[in-house]
Amino acid sequence: MKKIETITIVGGGTAGLISALILKNRFSNLNIKIIKSDKIGIIGVGEGSTEHFAQFMDFCGISETDLIRECDSTIKWGVLFEGWTPKNYFHNILRIHTESLKYGQYYAGYAHHIKNNDEQLKSTDDKHINNTIYKNDLTNNLNVSSQYHFNTFKLNEYLIKRCKQIKIEIYEDEIVDVNIENDTIKEIKGNKNSYKSDFFIDCTGLKRLLISKLGAEWKSFKEHLTVNEAIAFQTEDTENYNTYTLAKAMNYGWMWRIPVYGRWGNGYVYNNNYINADQAKKEVEDLLGKKIEVAKNIKFDPGRLDKVWIGNCVAIGLSANFVEPLEATSIGTSIQQTFLLMHLITNYSTKDVETYNKKVESIMLNIRDFIFLHYMVDKDNSDFWKDIKKIKPPKTLKNKLDVWQYRLPIEEDFLDTRYLLFYPHNFIMVMYGLGMINNEYIKNEYDSLNPMIHLTIQAILTKRKNDLSKNELITHKEFLTKKRKLI
Repeated sequence: MKKIETITIVGGGTAGLISALILKNRFSNLNIKIIKSDKIGIIGVGEGSTEHFAQFMDFCGISETDLIRECDSTIKWGVLFEGWTPKNYFHNILRIHTESLKYGQYYAGYAHHIKNNDEQLKSTDDKHINNTIYKNDLTNNLNVSSQYHFNTFKLNEYLIKRCKQIKIEIYEDEIVDVNIENDTIKEIKGNKNSYKSDFFIDCTGLKRLLISKLGAEWKSFKEHLTVNEAIAFQTEDTENYNTYTLAKAMNYGWMWRIPVYGRWGNGYVYNNNYINADQAKKEVEDLLGKKIEVAKNIKFDPGRLDKVWIGNCVAIGLSANFVEPLEATSIGTSIQQTFLLMHLITNYSTKDVETYNKKVESIMLNIRDFIFLHYMVDKDNSDFWKDIKKIKPPKTLKNKLDVWQYRLPIEEDFLDTRYLLFYPHNFIMVMYGLGMINNEYIKNEYDSLNPMIHLTIQAILTKRKNDLSKNELITHKEFLTKKRKLI
């Protein structure tokens, strides 16, 4: 295989910039360039991340303070699901859950709450729900969270600055032609110049300018995931901010509310077979009691490419896959795809290409199944929710749910690839919130644990309670305001 000396990334959105930064930090001698067109705007819908963003930050040397200052970022500790079930629930991973992993007891922390019949929201730290943060977190030089909300446009500007700092070349041009021979891109042509490269990454979003020319085909998830359109809008600043993403059930889908410093980003994701954009806007206005101005109206077909790597080209980001904004999977998928790619790209063979495509497929099926799980609710206040209840789960999810009737998910249920986005703790939290866990079986499982594990969990709970009582709390917005001013 020809030695790779140059990589050209087409697309200057979040996926393209993240891919460039990861690869340049991994391969410092590679010549990496980005070709971006200002005519192709940033979708900028979600404005949220998963915990994989912290891994990207660590790998590329990006500090939480810089993210807060330069990207109007706020802290995200999870997602609050409002109105999906009779009791609101929270998808958030706490120390009691991660600490239990050290002992090989993947379920112990969760089983403790089930055993004690805790309400799901009360199983989280009070400071998360009350939108407060420890004051001493201002100066301890540790990241407060692993997930964030940010102004997507300012994040884009910041990532461009980071790219330039490490000598990633950025060209402004619009690609108009792709020269292909034997499933290999020989050259791409723009309005200004032509570009040759050993390897190409397609980050052109829904246009898929490169990978579509190589024969990649779209495989839709619409059989299982039916929302297919969204309106996005901004609302004014507030005195404090959530430390979580709000996902509120609506009549024909759901609405997100995400705080960034100085404003809120919002959107309504719905199925356009039931309502149109104007009707969605009216439903939001009736709920909020005020007029809104729709900034974007996005139509999409949830799904993935059959092959994201063909020849000397890989599609990353929206070029490769898109499900929907629920659980903010888009950026996390781009990060995981690039981390996987960096291990396979050197002297790659056809076997590496096959491996990559198979593992990315697993990543996407994992996301599809996890998102579908959220819709397994007992709602019937509209035809949309009534019809959702008639949809059968994907076989991959159904097989797991059959097993999870009798026990909680464990790591061995997720061995497809280490680059999946969602694992046992994620599924457990949502299943717990949906009332899908058989408490009697889990209580028996918990009672069978070594008493030392019970004591360890109780010690973690006691420490958490003591931390809350002895540490001074400040509001989320006060924390951000002070953090932005620290030198």
